Amino acid sequence: MTVIIRKKIKVLVVDDSLVFREFLARGLADDPLIEVVATAVDPFDARDKIIKYEPDVMTLDVEMPRMSGIEFLRRLMPQYPLPVVIISAVSDTVFEAMAAGAVEFVVKPDPKNGRSLNTVINELKTKVKVAAMANVSQYKKTGATMQSVKNSCRSGSHGKVIAIGASTGGTEAVLSILKGLSADAPGIVIVQHMPPVFTRMFAERMNDVTALTVKEAQSGDRVECGHVFIAPGDKHMRLVRTGSGFTVECYAGEKVSGHCPSVDVLFESVAREAGAKAIGVLLTGMGQDGAKGLLSMRQAGARTIGQDEQSSVVYGMPKVAWQLGAVEKQAALPAISQLIYSML
Repeated sequence: MTVIIRKKIKVLVVDDSLVFREFLARGLADDPLIEVVATAVDPFDARDKIIKYEPDVMTLDVEMPRMSGIEFLRRLMPQYPLPVVIISAVSDTVFEAMAAGAVEFVVKPDPKNGRSLNTVINELKTKVKVAAMANVSQYKKTGATMQSVKNSCRSGSHGKVIAIGASTGGTEAVLSILKGLSADAPGIVIVQHMPPVFTRMFAERMNDVTALTVKEAQSGDRVECGHVFIAPGDKHMRLVRTGSGFTVECYAGEKVSGHCPSVDVLFESVAREAGAKAIGVLLTGMGQDGAKGLLSMRQAGARTIGQDEQSSVVYGMPKVAWQLGAVEKQAALPAISQLIYSML
């Protein structure tokens, strides 16, 4: 992934640990495109530093004394929208942080899973650059509401499938769409760029707060009405036709379009197996993963949707798809669920 930066990104590092705070600051400062303008020990210190230094991006620890990083985000974003990269241990609290307004997250070092200090710094440098391009000026919740649960497929849903791809900013975008769909919607398959373990946590969260049955996908899962399958964080997922229906196949492989799982891999399989019986949706994200796959879907007769620039955290993937002619209709995030139903 290539991120074009025209000037140095001013970064504020917030962490209560002196050792880790200085490690992050030194590591980020090694990048010629990043300038660490200040560090802060807690949200109260960070508040003052934000006003004084006006950073472009803030890195934020979740667990801190006096006020958690999540509570700080909830108070900060409505008053002073700022791109934030959360630094957290492996925990579903990252999704609370994303819901509060963070645009990216990095997992802390952990010798048990091979995450070295250098790995964390390299990931953080990349995600700070992505965050610097994020649109948070109109930060708000979508206000989508959960539809009533039904026991049978909605008319027009039989034998159809909805395929969704997303990256930066996608966790809340996907949640918004799923909350706007009821349990009689067609089967849904999703690639959200995210590390292993977190895809399972993400699926569990979606399962708890929507009317749909959501799980991390496993090979052989049947794509049926009211069911949603999230690609595992370290495997590609593709759609497979089985008789009159569909299942998914998950497998390890090389990165495609810079990612594993790849949206292109999923969309290409949906184009091949489902054709005109599918709807493709490409959401916020950096890069171009999913754009060519969405074009293949449209050429195969599928209906296709791209998130618009104003509601995207990063208008990268849907922009490339729009430029390729892969997007039939662009829509703001709050309108996509109803657009899906109208296309059915």
